[in-house]
Amino acid sequence: MNTKKVILIIEDHDDIRENIVEILELSGYKTYNCENGKKGYEIAIKKNPDMIICDIMMPEMDGFALLHLIRKGDSTRNIPFIFLTAKTERSDFRKGMEMGADDFITKPFEDVELLNAIESRFKRSELSEKTRDIQNNQESIDINQIFEEFGISQKLAKKEVLFKEGKYAKSVYLIKKGKVKCVKISEEGKELILDIYGANDFMGYLTLLGNGIYDETAIVIEDADVIGLPKEEFMQLIFSDINVANTLIKTIAKNIKEKEDKLVIMAYGNLRKRVAKTLIEIDSKFRNIETDALLEIKREELASYIGIATESLIRTISDFKSEKLIEIKEGKITIINREKLKHLLY
Repeated sequence: MNTKKVILIIEDHDDIRENIVEILELSGYKTYNCENGKKGYEIAIKKNPDMIICDIMMPEMDGFALLHLIRKGDSTRNIPFIFLTAKTERSDFRKGMEMGADDFITKPFEDVELLNAIESRFKRSELSEKTRDIQNNQESIDINQIFEEFGISQKLAKKEVLFKEGKYAKSVYLIKKGKVKCVKISEEGKELILDIYGANDFMGYLTLLGNGIYDETAIVIEDADVIGLPKEEFMQLIFSDINVANTLIKTIAKNIKEKEDKLVIMAYGNLRKRVAKTLIEIDSKFRNIETDALLEIKREELASYIGIATESLIRTISDFKSEKLIEIKEGKITIINREKLKHLLY
């Protein structure tokens, strides 16, 4: 824990205030505390804490009045502000958020709930500060770097599920290593592969920008390192920096163009053209530089991705092999004549 983080606690109930102070100091935070908003404002001006945790109903100056003053001050307006309250009326939540509160914690609460809220707000505050600095310096944001600094890393083994169809989306994902396929699964359990993602690909952003519910399932096909950026941080990035929005728009446009090209080939292309198109696509994206081989993928999965029967795929691949367009070693396909294979598309 970063011991330099300073938190101001403003709560008129002594037992609650002392309990919060104990929790935070045991967790490595430095604290200041007082029993009303007036004293809290004086401490905030003098000490400029990294965060304020404040009750709503207090003598002399309530939490709303204090928040109003904090957000007006040049030196205090960006301090993360969490309301601590026994009040649960929706109007209070709405009023607080409209005034600039960052979060609400309802009493009674668990220690871990308080600490998680604090850590989450500190992380979000750091992201806001970083984007403000970049905007002031007129620099562009390195989205990969943002994911690495503020995202949550996880290692997934082959066949593990990253997210499931029908579940609510909470994050957008960056693949740092490995491969992930997105599939539709029928009631009979049959998979239709919609797309395959690899290193430096982003996943799940369309769902977050849409209805927020996954319409596909993501399954790891090669051990993967993945970073998930929570929804709120992702949306903050988009709205805080035009370069991020432009990058996202370009990525979406590129993906739509690729899917349109694939649909045209599937609708009007013959079998050889469809297989050739897919092999070239996978070759350009996933070819192993050391072995020159394509992504290791089962024939059934490749057939599903193309949208043809497995028997038709095997027959076409055998034809390509006899025509010396590809070679197959230990089940792995290597393109040996890319130009001739590309000519099949025209």
